[in-house]
Formats: sequence, C-alpha cells, structure tokens
Amino acid sequence: MFDALSSITKIFLHLLHNFRVEYGASNMSSKVRQIKRILQLLEINTPGIEASAVISLQGLPIVSAMPAGVNDDVVAAMTAAVLSVGEKALHELQKGELVKILIEGEKGYVIMTTAGQNAILTVLAKHSSNLGLIFLTMKQTAQKIASLLAD
Repeated sequence: MFDALSSITKIFLHLLHNFRVEYGASNMSSKVRQIKRILQLLEINTPGIEASAVISLQGLPIVSAMPAGVNDDVVAAMTAAVLSVGEKALHELQKGELVKILIEGEKGYVIMTTAGQNAILTVLAKHSSNLGLIFLTMKQTAQKIASLLAD
C-alpha cells in the first residue's frame, strides 16, 4: 500500500510540473480562483453536497474543497483512475460515452462527471441527498468549468 502511494506521489509531482508548464501558472491562477467560486456556489446552493473538487484527467487536483483529513492528491489520482476504468468499461460494453460515475457507500455518495476535455468534477454527497438535483447542478457546474478551462 505504501509503495503504491509512494509511486503515486512521484507520478503526481511529475504530472504537476508538466501541467503547470502546459497550462501556464499565471493563467491558471485566475481560472483557479473562478473555479473555487463556482465550487463554493455549488456547495452552498445544492443541499446534500458536502465537498467537491475539480481534477485534471491526469489525476492532479486543480481545485479541491475536500474535508479535513482527506488527501487531495490521493483523491485526485483515484478519481482519474476510476473515470478511466469507467470509460474503458463503457467502450468495451458498447454503452456509449461516460456521463457520470456514482459510487454509493454506507455514509453517502461519490459522484464524478467530466468537465470538458481536461477535467473531472467530483462531489461528495450525503446519503439523504436528492440525487436528481445533484446530477442537474453537477451538469451545469461541469459546463461552466469546461468553458473556463477551454479558454
């Protein structure tokens, strides 16, 4: 387990460097502020959402508002891996493009959806949440994030 986390950390640092070079640190800082605000509004305006994050397809956290004690880097890497497996499964089973992934646990949900070509929107939600409302607001939020990152 620790060897896997160590490997993930090394990969993360390498990808983070490449991501900053590719997207430009100053341009991203303005977008990061805008994405933070979008996520704040998502959490404030959608009952049941406990936390959210925007993650690059390479598994790097772009913006994260995860609870204390949760490692953003590990969440980002796992999110990208789960999304990749989901896309491969859908392709292999000929079920079309991925729309969202829902993971249900005893204490709530983890919901992931793509936010354009470059990012993933991940949300943690309470078990008592209205999933229809969360799916709708996630779709709207993902579209806003996608258009920000496309510029």
